[in-house]
Amino acid sequence: MGKHRLRKHRVLKTVAICVSGFLVVLLVGGLLVYRHLDGNIKSLDVATGLGTDRPTAMPKKKGVPNKPMNVLLIGSDSREGAGNKVGGDTPGLSDTTILLHLSGNRKLAYGVSLPRDAMVQRPKCERKDGKGTDPGGLSQFNEAYAVGGAACTGKTIEQLTGVRIDHFVVIDFNGFKKMVDALGGVEVCVPRDVDDTTGHIKLDKGTYTVKGQRALDYVRVRHDIGTVENGDIGRMKRQQAFLASMSNKAVSAGTLINPVRLYKFLDAATKSLTTDPGLASIGRLRALAGSFNGIGLDKIQFLTVPFEAYAPDPNRLQWAPEAKSLWKRMIADEPVGKNLSGDVTTAADDKTGKKKPKKKPSAEAQSEAEKADENGLCA
Repeated sequence: MGKHRLRKHRVLKTVAICVSGFLVVLLVGGLLVYRHLDGNIKSLDVATGLGTDRPTAMPKKKGVPNKPMNVLLIGSDSREGAGNKVGGDTPGLSDTTILLHLSGNRKLAYGVSLPRDAMVQRPKCERKDGKGTDPGGLSQFNEAYAVGGAACTGKTIEQLTGVRIDHFVVIDFNGFKKMVDALGGVEVCVPRDVDDTTGHIKLDKGTYTVKGQRALDYVRVRHDIGTVENGDIGRMKRQQAFLASMSNKAVSAGTLINPVRLYKFLDAATKSLTTDPGLASIGRLRALAGSFNGIGLDKIQFLTVPFEAYAPDPNRLQWAPEAKSLWKRMIADEPVGKNLSGDVTTAADDKTGKKKPKKKPSAEAQSEAEKADENGLCA
């Protein structure tokens, strides 16, 4: 066995021993801790709100061990609760929406970001305040959450894509900050000094680790950060890069073998979550997390649904025709097509929004650098 393999074996053995030791502690004296974490998770049944005219559930393919799974991830800017007073008051719009697909063979996962400013035909939804039914119609995508919460957002996505949503998770702002803090922060790269007077956000130029409010500011900033004032699109690109970096750190040995850090992360994560009943327990979330065990970080991908300008209003977007092929591939449990692979960010990326430099700046590399600059990322 070579030195590299021997060293890798020792590292893996050390991680295994430490994780096993932590599990023993949990089993022997951690029952109350388990119950505490389990009790943190809030449950919300949205089955009725999704209606009866839903896409068909994805079947398990022959020779594949599991059914594919689609999880709707929603970051809400409702401003409710201590620590969530950021950027003013809103009726509770979905600030971030990602449709996460987990393949049946558990070898690939990809999350598709949906622009909040995209104009869509929203179906009628039950109002979340209990005051009857909203008729729907042409509206900005994130209004679905303001009208009917997670149920209306899910119903809108199912009707537009034909993709059946198996589970949903809503994450609040305050919990997000604590999750980042529990990891010891996440590294970002800001290409220029930012002074967003609209969102009241200031960020210094450079590569550094952000925690708490600064982490939240980074994933929420929409103005004065990219060379093109594309607001929501640039922010989604930065959120994808941030999630990739955060995922990388969450599954690193530095987190897994550190009982205090791991507990703080799990405590913050569970307190920030509202899920459907099918995920509302540590055991079920652990089973979902276990589904990612065989997926390498380079196989966990993030991309944005294909989009184009919305002609009646230059400040809005609409999904491009290419989006249909993406949804077909998701329904068929297939990887992202080659035509969309250039838009992909993976959890194995070196740094948030900062790629490893190439020896020769090819035309393709220069184009990538220009795109990064447009979206407020480092080339």
